[in-house]
Parts: sequence; C-alpha cells; structure tokens
Amino acid sequence: MTDFRTEHDSMGDVQVPAQAYYGAQTQRAVDNFPISGWSLPADLIHALGRVKLAAAVANRDLGKLSGSGKNPLEDPQIDALMAACQEVIDGKLDQEFPIDVFQTGSGTSSNMNVNEVIANRAIELVGSDRFDAEKPIHPNDHVNMGQSTNDMFPTAIHVAVAEGIRSRLVPALERFRDSLRRKADEWDQVIKIGRTHLADATPLRLGQEIGGQARQLALSVERAVRALDAVIELPAGGTAVGSGINTHPEFGARVAADLASQTGISFVEAVDHFEANSQRDGLVECHGQLRAIASTLFNVSNNIRWLGAGPRCGFYEIKLPDRQPGSSIMPGKVNPVMCESMMQVAARVMGNDGVIAFSGATGGQFQLNIMMPVMGQTALESISLLTGVTNAFVEFCSDDMEANTEACEAAVEKSLSMCTSLNPLIGYEQAAALAKEAFKTGKTIRELCLEKEILPEDTLAEALDPMRMTEPQA
Repeated sequence: MTDFRTEHDSMGDVQVPAQAYYGAQTQRAVDNFPISGWSLPADLIHALGRVKLAAAVANRDLGKLSGSGKNPLEDPQIDALMAACQEVIDGKLDQEFPIDVFQTGSGTSSNMNVNEVIANRAIELVGSDRFDAEKPIHPNDHVNMGQSTNDMFPTAIHVAVAEGIRSRLVPALERFRDSLRRKADEWDQVIKIGRTHLADATPLRLGQEIGGQARQLALSVERAVRALDAVIELPAGGTAVGSGINTHPEFGARVAADLASQTGISFVEAVDHFEANSQRDGLVECHGQLRAIASTLFNVSNNIRWLGAGPRCGFYEIKLPDRQPGSSIMPGKVNPVMCESMMQVAARVMGNDGVIAFSGATGGQFQLNIMMPVMGQTALESISLLTGVTNAFVEFCSDDMEANTEACEAAVEKSLSMCTSLNPLIGYEQAAALAKEAFKTGKTIRELCLEKEILPEDTLAEALDPMRMTEPQA
C-alpha cells in the first residue's frame, strides 16, 4: 500500500495520507495554512461532534436523511453516522483534525474536516469501503445536511465554551472561594494593620481581609455563570446567511433541544438567525466576564503575594507554602511562585480579551463573522488557563497558607492611624497633631496620649482597642 490515496472534491483530485479518515478538503486546508502548528482545541472538535450528532438526530426525526432526496440513507447507515459522531465527541478520532487555527475565517475547513471524518468512519462502521470514490455516506449531503459552516461552527463554539465554563471553570472558582472562606473563618481573630495607598491605615482582622477576597471569588462564580448565559442562544438553523435556506423550519429548535439534552445546558435556538449568524457579540460578552474574572485573580494573588513578602524584611503576615527553590544564586530563597503563575495567566486572559473584542467588532461584515476560529481557540484557551491556574493555586498555595499572627499584631500598636478612633473624642485637628508628633518622636499614639493626659485611661483604652476598631460603633 502506498503512503497516499487520491481523494476528490469539487476542485479536483488531492493526495491524502492513505489511512487518514479525512479527505480532500481537509488536506487542501492543511496545505494552505502552514501557519502556527496549533490545531483547533480538542474541546471545540468534540463540540463539533456534538453539533453533528444533534443535526443527525434532527434530520433523522424529520425524515430528511431517509427521505426522497439524493442517496437517502438506510437505518443502519444513519446509526453508523451517529456512532461516528459519538466517537468524535469521545475524542477517539482526535488525531484526524490537523488543520491550523489560522484558516478560513468561517471555520469551513474544520467543518468539512469533521464532515469528512464522520462520513468515512460511518462508512467503515457500516461495513462498506471508505476508500471508494463514491461515498455512500456523504460528508456534504448527509453529515452536513441542512447545515452551513456559518451557523454550525459558531454553534460548536458556543457549546464548547459553555461546557468548559460549566464543567471546569465554575467548579474551580467555587473551590478557590471555599478555600478563602475557610481561611477567613480561621483567621477571624487575628488583628493586623490595614493599608490604603500602600500606607498604614486603621486596624482590621486578617479574616476580614481574606473574607473580602472570598467575596471577590464568589462574584467571579456569578460572572462565570453570566458568561455561560451569554452563549446560550445557538445559530444552528440559519444556514448560510440566517435565512435557513435548505433546512427544515424545525431544524434549529431540534438541534438546540438535542444539545441541551446531551450537555444538561439550557441551549435554545437563536431568537434572530440573522444576528446569530453575522455577529459574535455573545462571545464578546462572554469573554468580557472572563476578563473580569482574570482581573480578580490577578488582584487576589498579587495581594496574597504582598502579604507573604519577607520573611524578614517584608510584611510576612501570611506564610505561603514553600514550593521550590527561588534562586539560582541566593541559597535558601523561596519565592511566591503560585501567585506569579496566576498573575501571568491573568495577563494572558486579559490580552486574549483584546483578540476577542477586536475580532467581534471588526470580523463581522454583513452576514458572517470571518474571525471565528481564532475567537473559538482564544476563548477556550482562556477557560483552560483560568481553570488550571485556579485549581493549582488552591492545591499548592491557598489551602496551606498560614497566618503569621505575631507579625500581624506587632505593627498595630505602632500605627499612626490608631489616632483615627480618637476623632470623635478630641477632633480631627488634635488627632492629626498627635500623629505627626508620634511620627517625629518615635512614640506610639497611646504613649503620647498617656503622657499628655489627653483622655482618662479607661476612655483611652476603649478608644484604642484595636479589635473594637474593626467594627462599626454606635
């Protein structure tokens, strides 16, 4: 057997690797786009398999696959087509999808790649010869029946993105939220100094500070859910330009219903197929929420990094777990590597948002957006990165953080902002003068007040009680 076989498409003959399940159109795209070496994410390929399965179910139930058109299929062939779709979903044919991300902007090359693989695998499953030039199960006529790349490829993007958010990102964010909540409860009685503008501020509890971060993660979970909701409407049924030419009027609703059944996600048919085909605003909105989540993760990890700075010449209010040696030249140095990893991921995702927003704004002309492959790849990369770094941060950092109670409490009494609680008793001007004198003399606010007999000792003790300062007072 030779290393190649001859396949045919509307442009002529093409040499294809002999044992590949894909055909001529896939090979043309492989030859045309030797760009990055990045193929479409596996999640998007699997989602395309889901979309093709949903389409096959719809066309079977509507009587289209076995109807009176050219080359109607028998029931065993329909079953084989659906089984081949399932193999794509299950990742059993992942090696058959070699096309570069930076391809035709509609995703036609990858849509046809999937159509060809499913058709040839279905032919094989039914016991026919997949190398026969006459395809008894045809990639266009059967696998792509009632479909266009222009509605099915963005449908697959929505499905892949929604599945990634629901099954991976939301659980990771919930895990981080819960980790921080546990630390907030554990450290609720640890007093420390607050900081605003990087300058000393009034006291608070370490648990309050970390509790604020836990709330940030709770809001991130809500944002992830909103991100999913932004891609619930599916373009399937619009075919080429949104008009639904060459498809059954019920096709879009049936595809959405089947995808909802497959995934447990409440997908629905697009309200307006002309909008759904031509624009990717929902994906832009979705990734905007991912950008907000990335901003939160950067902020939380950076603050934890600062709180762990030290161990002798920094704040060192939180002891971060030692993960690895931190320097090739300084023995014993340990760095906040998990924080740095999360910050880099956040930077990447925020950069990715620029790709998504630009592609959404400029790529949609008339009835089609022609930036879809890079939008799909970028959105899925962001979901994968956010998920991976969040899970790693919890496992290797936040769950094992410890409060340095001594370091937290040592700075409180020295803070000049202790005078803030004296405002109601002696007024802002006198309190400010005390702060300036304390700084100049090196004395604490308490020492100066006692020395100058500013207030009775019992009143002063109550006013300068740091724990009392961490809550509102009637």
